[in-house]
Amino acid sequence: MNAISKPILAAPLEAMLAAIALAARADFSERHLAVAAAIAPYLGTENLLAGRDCPCNPHRYSRHLLHNNEEAGYAVVAIVWTPGQMSPVHGHRTWCALGVHRGWLAETYFTRTGTEILPTRCTQRTPGMTSHATADRDAIHRLANLGTQEAVSIHVYGVAFDDFGDGVNEVYAM
Repeated sequence: MNAISKPILAAPLEAMLAAIALAARADFSERHLAVAAAIAPYLGTENLLAGRDCPCNPHRYSRHLLHNNEEAGYAVVAIVWTPGQMSPVHGHRTWCALGVHRGWLAETYFTRTGTEILPTRCTQRTPGMTSHATADRDAIHRLANLGTQEAVSIHVYGVAFDDFGDGVNEVYAM
């Protein structure tokens, strides 16, 4: 009797990381779009972060490294937000893509007018929704958990994790 072998399905996180690796090979000018599209199908998957310890921090949002690909020049992090936590107002020094996995976030966009940085619009991001940007210090935004429950988002930045300190955000004082 021949046993029928079933394909072994990759865990959702492994599958998402493989999709990101493929998307990160896209033309540089399209990479942020390709990566956002690659993460979208996995957002909201119940066991996406199974086996990963991603605790929240009551004082500020917390990043948790999911994958670092120094050779290809990108890193993937889960960011955990408790209600009321928000990023600083910032632009990006590198391309980026993000998606909401759990909860919801408000993404506020800003414009620079002379020396002032003013809000222009706000978009609610719910599970499955993505956002992305090229490296543009004037593509200014802020993410905030304005909900009543913890939120988790997945972010991919076009620099290795060790370069996050000065390679990702251009923070603006408000």
